[in-house]
Amino acid sequence: MDTNPDIMAWLRPEVLLSAYADGLFPMVQDGELMWFRPPQRGIMPLDERFHVSRSLARTIRREQFVCTIDRCFDDVVRLCADRPDGGATWISPEILMAYARLGELGLAHSFEAWPADRVGSGEPVGGLYGVSLGGAFFGESMFHTATDAGKVALVSCVQHLRRRGFTLFDVQWTTPNLERFGAYQTPHHRYLAMLHEAIDAQARF
Repeated sequence: MDTNPDIMAWLRPEVLLSAYADGLFPMVQDGELMWFRPPQRGIMPLDERFHVSRSLARTIRREQFVCTIDRCFDDVVRLCADRPDGGATWISPEILMAYARLGELGLAHSFEAWPADRVGSGEPVGGLYGVSLGGAFFGESMFHTATDAGKVALVSCVQHLRRRGFTLFDVQWTTPNLERFGAYQTPHHRYLAMLHEAIDAQARF
């Protein structure tokens, strides 16, 4: 896997963590590393505002999928990078390598959804990954290859963050899909206050 050494230098773990703590996150577009700090930040609530639809709740109750954590982090990032239409993705080889390193250091994590009859066999059919820092979790990307599998992984993620005392689930930007769960936007100055409070929280992933 060919990578750009200049980009890799900027994606060292200490640089990435410092950027996240300052409200920044990276993407690679057309071979160029870009840093983003949206004026309106997407937040997934971890309280009673988080909403699970009736149909998704039924899917979860049927135990059609089984969720795991950090079972195959690198595969989840790779599957998030795969696009069915073959189009470009911001998850470049540099991003793949940089976040794999964060995963090895226990600073990035994945949630996987598997068909109940083959947990851990082959590839997960849904999942997401992100970075943890104090009581903040920064969701990076999500995928699914089976209906509702990515959504089930998201619910598993929220449940885990709640149990562990996290106070912030940053999803960068909102989308119609995330808004169905209760995701909302908050101004950057308010986000920074939430972020600094979350980083200081006594939470362990």
